[in-house]
Amino acid sequence: MTRQRKTKGLLRGARVYLSGPMDFVASRAAEKKTGWRNRIGDFLKTFGVTIFDPWYKPGVRGLYEYGREDEESVGRIRKGWTYAGGARGAKAREECGAQFWETLHIDLRMVDTSDFTISYCPTNIYSVGTPHEIITATLQHKPVLFVSPAVTFPTLHQLREHLKNDAKGLALLAKLEREVPVRENPRGIPSLWYLPLVGGENFFDGFGFSAYRKRCGWTEEIPLDEHERRHKPQRPLLPFLDKLNRNLPRKWDRKLNKFVADDDWLLWDLRP
Repeated sequence: MTRQRKTKGLLRGARVYLSGPMDFVASRAAEKKTGWRNRIGDFLKTFGVTIFDPWYKPGVRGLYEYGREDEESVGRIRKGWTYAGGARGAKAREECGAQFWETLHIDLRMVDTSDFTISYCPTNIYSVGTPHEIITATLQHKPVLFVSPAVTFPTLHQLREHLKNDAKGLALLAKLEREVPVRENPRGIPSLWYLPLVGGENFFDGFGFSAYRKRCGWTEEIPLDEHERRHKPQRPLLPFLDKLNRNLPRKWDRKLNKFVADDDWLLWDLRP
């Protein structure tokens, strides 16, 4: 658990929304308990930042458990889904949509009330809500700090080596790679669609947790620790956030050919 400390930095009182895949991660339970959001939340709280985490949605006055999203609630909605035609199918789909509307509503409201968002977007995980949240923030001229890590599958290479003398096994493996599909992205290059949305200075290829483990009291090993040892980030997010607490970032102006002030960073100075 991170130790709280008083701060007078630029981020004191700021609000951040943590955006990223939830449905198609390897384990929703593990992601909720030990995922990247927990670490980022610990780190930013030391600066006095309010964290909006969709795994732990804030309570809504007068609306008990509004927008709650867990295995039980999501499983119940999916169970009711159907492609059937006619009135029965139409009614079932409308009920699914109505039930999930609460989740969509509260997550986008958290984006609305945040000062900036952090979006974790591995290119191998399917996600729809994350792009929606990124576009919502961008349309509101709020900074989106976009993390696109290297994507490699070392176990796949080990399996291929193990099957090198098994022609049938290699054929099945190749077929599986096409069906999934399995596409590596060792440089962590994001979808090019995001480039004009996010802005070139807001892309990162990892978090850089290792340099802050002692400071934040992170003793438990998580999968991202091993990943970042294998793929050391060239441009990690946490040092950027550390510097952001002292100085506002700048952006590149391709017409002037130099860095200029980035006026998307509007951090309110609200005083009593």
